[in-house]
Amino acid sequence: MNLSEKPTGFVTMPQGDVAYWRVGTPGRPPVVCLHGGPGMPHSYLEPLARLGTDREVIFYDQAGCGRSERRPPRSSWSIPYFIEELRTVVAALGLGEFHLFGNSWGGWLALEYVLGDPPAMPVSLLLNSSPPSIANWLDGVHALRARLPEDVVRTLDEHERAGTVGSREYRDAFAVFNRRHMCRVRPWPAPLKTALGGFGDEVYAALWGSGEFGPVTGALKDWDVTPRLPEVTVPTLVTCGRHDEAVPEHMATLADGVDGARFTVFEHSSHMAFLEEPDAFLAELSAFLTGVETRRRSLSTRRGR
Repeated sequence: MNLSEKPTGFVTMPQGDVAYWRVGTPGRPPVVCLHGGPGMPHSYLEPLARLGTDREVIFYDQAGCGRSERRPPRSSWSIPYFIEELRTVVAALGLGEFHLFGNSWGGWLALEYVLGDPPAMPVSLLLNSSPPSIANWLDGVHALRARLPEDVVRTLDEHERAGTVGSREYRDAFAVFNRRHMCRVRPWPAPLKTALGGFGDEVYAALWGSGEFGPVTGALKDWDVTPRLPEVTVPTLVTCGRHDEAVPEHMATLADGVDGARFTVFEHSSHMAFLEEPDAFLAELSAFLTGVETRRRSLSTRRGR
């Protein structure tokens, strides 16, 4: 299934249309998928479409990347903007019951959504590679960076000091990190390449900054929901890869903070287990979704007696 094809439709936002895709067979509550980046279009999440045997799977490109409009000024890109965008998508598509999946920044957006008294609360949360604070993220990536080969670390350091992070040498050194800790599949899968081709650089700069290793200068600079995790009351599945740039230690902090959360680490994956171990990843998600829905039906039956 090629989700880079024509969108199912567009949702109108005041500052630009948002492209969305609905795939699968309507039946059980759909899964709404939030991509990462910030600014990485949805197509790299394409394996999740396989959840659509008995439910719809809904993807959309957040404003500023992929097939959605990019016209808003940079000052518009903020956490509240993307929360409102998600609320608008949910309302426009008439979603009453739905599960909410988020990868990386998408997981942060999902957490912000459920912690913000949303008009439609998801049936469950599926949080992949999304530690609960920026401090966690930076601690993890800096520790992983320090373990790279000495010549790679030296190249990264030299170009960051010189302000030449756009150079070929820096990009090659950064690629060593990405091949270890973002996606370990060789060569990179087509959906990931497609997403990188539609990356929204302005969104990334506004929310994050100029580089993966920081400093974080954008709207996410001081983001931290760790103290609020006990407020998450929906069933939650937390996942990551053993080699993830969102390191398992910090993903465990997220899982421990949400009452009753289930935590799974995929041993042969990094930041994109749905691309690296798709069968195992989708089996875990499917089992979790089925379990949540079975418990809901059982509870509803007992209440009806």
